[in-house]
Amino acid sequence: MTRPLRLATLAWPVRAEPVAHWLERWCEEARAAGAELLVLPEYALCAEAFPGGGGAAAERDRAADAASRLVASLERAAARHRLWIAGGTVLLRTELGIVNACPLVAPEGLAGWQDKNRPTRFEREAWGLAPGAPPRVFETPWGRLGIAVCYDVEFPPLVRAQARAGAWLILAPAATDTAAGATRVTVSARARAIENQCLVAVAPTVGTAPWCESLDSNHGRAGIYGPADRFFPDDGIIAEGGENAPGLVVATLDPASVDAVRRDGAVLNHADWPEEVPPCPVVVRPTRAA
Repeated sequence: MTRPLRLATLAWPVRAEPVAHWLERWCEEARAAGAELLVLPEYALCAEAFPGGGGAAAERDRAADAASRLVASLERAAARHRLWIAGGTVLLRTELGIVNACPLVAPEGLAGWQDKNRPTRFEREAWGLAPGAPPRVFETPWGRLGIAVCYDVEFPPLVRAQARAGAWLILAPAATDTAAGATRVTVSARARAIENQCLVAVAPTVGTAPWCESLDSNHGRAGIYGPADRFFPDDGIIAEGGENAPGLVVATLDPASVDAVRRDGAVLNHADWPEEVPPCPVVVRPTRAA
């Protein structure tokens, strides 16, 4: 049977300092809390490459130029701390164009990538990012996991595809520049947990960065959410940090609890989902004869 996972998800206060410096501190704190997997926010790795002026497009290019170096820092930290890390995101130059992608790194090295499938307006219009590859799932010591980067968690079919492929936990690195954006991510994460009877962990950027056009304002809260049903808290909140509060949120997650609620919950959303709704008829109000 797949064993429980001790998970840490980070609300990261945006800094311009080198990744190697701040990542070391958070890995140490995560390991001290017993974590086996650490989730970093979207764009956290890129922040050190953004300063330099020239506007959003120049920041994008510097981040893309630094991608291999940033991922190498992530791999060294994972190996040194014997820790799995979902590394937020980096900007990758691919045959699709520049995509926003999350590296999943094991202590032994890179385990794989999950692209952000749906870029936001800023990413499309200011950065010219391309839509990434479709969702996938990753085999890990704790079973199958999925990653839904920020905006992707707002689209039920993307996460549903991962749940159908066996994911019991979805990792959601995020970066939103308004309280409304943070609300969309949190509410969507909780909705995906309910409709798929799975767990969803959100890791946001927080704080202000006036030196950076692309990450100048950041809102969010770290949280780990499950279905509001048997075997879970009534509100579905397994663990949650404060609004815009930096730091780790840590919890022990058992895939057996997901199996149990999918088998014997008060409702069976995961099983009932395939009963798709047919196309809606349009009802036209009849007109009264003259």
